[in-house]
Amino acid sequence: MGQTLGVIGGSGLYELEGLTGVEEVRVSTSFGEPSDAVIRGKLGDTTLLFLPRHGRGHRIPPHRINYRANILALKQLGAEQVLSVSAVGSLREDRHPGELVLVDQFLDRTRQRASTFFDDLGVVAHVGLGDPVDHALTQATAAAAQAAGIAVHIGGTYVCMEGPQFSSRAESEMYRGLGASVIGMTNLPEAKLAREAELPYASLAMVTDYDCWHQSEEAVTVEAVIAVMHGNVKKARAIVRELATRLPDASKSPTANALNGAIITPPAHIDANARRALAPIMKKYFPEQ
Repeated sequence: MGQTLGVIGGSGLYELEGLTGVEEVRVSTSFGEPSDAVIRGKLGDTTLLFLPRHGRGHRIPPHRINYRANILALKQLGAEQVLSVSAVGSLREDRHPGELVLVDQFLDRTRQRASTFFDDLGVVAHVGLGDPVDHALTQATAAAAQAAGIAVHIGGTYVCMEGPQFSSRAESEMYRGLGASVIGMTNLPEAKLAREAELPYASLAMVTDYDCWHQSEEAVTVEAVIAVMHGNVKKARAIVRELATRLPDASKSPTANALNGAIITPPAHIDANARRALAPIMKKYFPEQ
């Protein structure tokens, strides 16, 4: 039986050769509306769900994205794992614009984003996030890149800044001093929420610039980012096409049971409103309700 992969990224990723049964699906969630309609299609036995993170036309800034609704919408449509595709700045000399990085760690520098489903509903849960990306899905993505003839760096720390402004030079140098590899504005709280929703998550970061630390390069601009992004989208499409043929078994991922033992609140203290709101991610733990 085929699996279902959610892909969060820019518009155009769903323009894949061989994608059949393409339809646009509008989804509402208990945490509001996602960034846009989800594009659903089939590639062989795999169902693909594409969600443009900023909305089509790039209308939503990173700090205003409803990350909870985005993750929940994919979960409600049957996603079993999620691949994030995003633009980043490089913090290392050897991560050049135009190259791809499969990151495996995050530093959270966001300030005003809802980062948990367990917020004001009277339910407390503490999921583990020591390894925030799924190893099997990341390795499968690396294999997909290799099959597509695309070089990709495996491993590295992604600094997620608040935005929407780019970094100051002092900030950029600080993150470099901490050993980070790339910097972006969107992978958090996305990765945290995917863990709470028990969705294995991998991050394909597309380097577009050198942030502002590189003295021999121009400071990052929107024009420069867009120019490199056009080329990277073609690479991302090729990788997604290959990944659809080699997805790991999501049910074997540790993330598939991330909430097991993480929910601190006793079932008797979880009211009907909370059960309804959290049903897409919690119902298997309280099936009698």
